[in-house]
Amino acid sequence: MATIKAIAVVEGIKVDGGAPIFYAKDETELQQLAFNLEKILDVNAHVLKPGTFILVDHKG
Repeated sequence: MATIKAIAVVEGIKVDGGAPIFYAKDETELQQLAFNLEKILDVNAHVLKPGTFILVDHKG
């Protein structure tokens, strides 16, 4: 089963949950942050909605 390892959002978007939350100042910074977290955590980044990425481990 897939596991959410982190969430990356643009500042001002409300997010709750048990995963670490990373904030970016704008969409450009958000995309770079999600890309870097994807590589560091060895997970996949998915756009949940504009301004929000979830980083998911599909390996279980």
